[in-house]
Amino acid sequence: MSRSSHTTRTSVRIAAATVGAVLLASGCNAAADKGDSEGDKGAKAFTLVTPDPVAQNEFLKLSVSGVKSAAKAQGAGTPKVFQSSDTSSRQQNVQSAVDSAPDVIALVGFEFADIAAQQAEAHPEQQFLLVDACTKKTYKNVTCAVFREHEAVYLAGAEAGLLTKSNKVGAVDALDTPQFRRYSEPFAAGAKKVRPKATSRTLFVGGQSPFNDAARAKDQAATLGSGGADQVMAATAGGNTGVFQAAKSQGFKAYGVDANQCIGSSGVVVDNVLKKTDVAVEKGIAQILKGKGGTTVSYGLKEGGMSLTGLEPGLAESTCLIADHKDVLKRVESLRDDIVAGKLKVNDPAA
Repeated sequence: MSRSSHTTRTSVRIAAATVGAVLLASGCNAAADKGDSEGDKGAKAFTLVTPDPVAQNEFLKLSVSGVKSAAKAQGAGTPKVFQSSDTSSRQQNVQSAVDSAPDVIALVGFEFADIAAQQAEAHPEQQFLLVDACTKKTYKNVTCAVFREHEAVYLAGAEAGLLTKSNKVGAVDALDTPQFRRYSEPFAAGAKKVRPKATSRTLFVGGQSPFNDAARAKDQAATLGSGGADQVMAATAGGNTGVFQAAKSQGFKAYGVDANQCIGSSGVVVDNVLKKTDVAVEKGIAQILKGKGGTTVSYGLKEGGMSLTGLEPGLAESTCLIADHKDVLKRVESLRDDIVAGKLKVNDPAA
């Protein structure tokens, strides 16, 4: 969501360890810290800028893991990570990154689309990697990595359709936009594919902190549960903990995003829609360094950029409820194969 050649559990462990190890800066502090972690002179240098604090945001944790892996793979110095908190700090952090002129500046999130365009025009020699978004205009120095989230969300919806007892499923999205409806409309479509009588409802967090408002996310999820939904997609980034709390108290089941969220909510989370930001960051940087930048790469089921925990190695240790439903996974694997082969097309709400 908005926010590996590794399994997701491995990615999460690496991310948790590296967030503290990588230089983390925020707002005005970003400029003051530049130059502190460049490593050996002549080594490659990478900078990552996040739209929000990393904190409990699994999507952003994976991006930190990705830039760390890229630095190791490319023999670069320790990468810088600038954490933003609002529009002003995002602009300031990107400017600080540009001022230090690293080989690649990775910007994670749709919030950076306009900023990337402005900086790309002003600094044509600076290479940018924009993850989970793209500029409206094409620039030779802007490489975009986007995801086809709707493909994996459809599979999670199929799981929900096969597991629902009430024939009612739902979703809590961070925002009511086409991009975030990729986490609700395909979920409903997947459920209806396998359970024609299934109905769905979507509620949104919104407000000033749509990606970190666990209380609001909990309230919206509770509303869905009270309405009879027994399978709920949680797509609120840091607010997902609130959805899981509502699920535990009301007895419905939930689906996480970005990383394996079953671990912290055992008995509640069925499966997770994995959005492998670490893959996009590491591969995007490698692509730029090979002189193949200025393009857009789309990551879906076929490319391994999107998946479900239930379809990845290590399922037995994941604590996800889907591990107890081998028959459901068999049906979902068949749907995945059809999507990868082009036999099944999932409608993209953001197209």
